[in-house]
Amino acid sequence: MSVVIETQMLIRKPIAEVFNAFIDPEITSKFWFTSSTGHLMENKNVDWYWEKYEVTISVFVEQLINNQLIQIKWGEPKSTVDFIFEKISENETYLRIRNYEIPLEGSELIAFVIKHTNDFTMLLDGAKAYLEYGAQLNLVNDRLPPFD
Repeated sequence: MSVVIETQMLIRKPIAEVFNAFIDPEITSKFWFTSSTGHLMENKNVDWYWEKYEVTISVFVEQLINNQLIQIKWGEPKSTVDFIFEKISENETYLRIRNYEIPLEGSELIAFVIKHTNDFTMLLDGAKAYLEYGAQLNLVNDRLPPFD
């Protein structure tokens, strides 16, 4: 069985601005991870760090098409994630996140799907709030205890 997790959100900003927010760790760290070892670049590895949880995830950028697609391999177990950017108008971008090639079965697969669906939905919520309103909601930091 081939499982695909998909979440999506309209972000009322130009496509170049939304795309750049996911390439540039100075921006992405405002709504997702704490820090990164660098910008996303095709065929390059980058580490993302979540300070509160003391978690580091290595990301390999498989494909990067300007203002259209960021495709990464990441996580444990490794899976593929596509960030697909679609221009709706000059100031509207539809962003879809698809996670697939998940090498799990049964209850492990179900737990993975639930967790990653929640995580990517929260990512899109945080990105929308930050990019549209400049609001840093701290969704990732406030999701799990301890709350300090």
